[in-house]
Amino acid sequence: MTERQIVLDTETTGMPAADGHRLVEIGAVEMIERRVTGKTFHCYLNPERLVDEGAFNVHGLSDAFLADKPKFADVVDEFLAFIAGAELIIHNAEFDVGFLDAELARLANGGRLADVAGSVTDSLAIARKKHPGQRNSLDALCRRYSIDNSARTLHGALLDSEILADVYLALTGGQKTLGFDSEHGQGDEHKQAASIIRLPADRPPLRVITANEEERAAHAAWLVTLGKEGEPAPWPA
Repeated sequence: MTERQIVLDTETTGMPAADGHRLVEIGAVEMIERRVTGKTFHCYLNPERLVDEGAFNVHGLSDAFLADKPKFADVVDEFLAFIAGAELIIHNAEFDVGFLDAELARLANGGRLADVAGSVTDSLAIARKKHPGQRNSLDALCRRYSIDNSARTLHGALLDSEILADVYLALTGGQKTLGFDSEHGQGDEHKQAASIIRLPADRPPLRVITANEEERAAHAAWLVTLGKEGEPAPWPA
């Protein structure tokens, strides 16, 4: 079965959702078999309320900018179709899921995100388990894994989803996203496959060079230095 994941992020008027704060932006990036496909979902939303000053300082989305944007009810069908059945990857998932569930609850047919998505994975929880006691914000993880986030002067749902895709892949196996070659219409995976050199099956066997007595003795002495005093070496010589 094809593994489909959606990396998702939102921006809001403030917090918490329980106080009536609303979504102002949704961004999502599709990955299939741990490769970014180029398919995205992105929209700004009219929250039908004012944006808190603190939230504006984070994302820069003003009341004037959002005034003519669609309401959540106008985009919900397209959004749910995009995420349907997929594993959602969200950094601090409780926050975003809480806001999305609150938006869905306002609709006539109600519903919850869990009714549509296949599952939700919190990349912040993964990072905290892998790097306990360290900073695990998106910016901190970008620094730790040498991921370029220089375009992130303000938070933005789509940009943050694109960055999180790289961070998630680094957190869960080190693979970076494989983009597509726009000139030739082929992805990096095709280039990598083309560069593999296959050795002939009837090739001569490789020559095996064994260590001599002096080299084996030196190796055994070195292994002894790795053990604690009074304990055997951690590996047999």
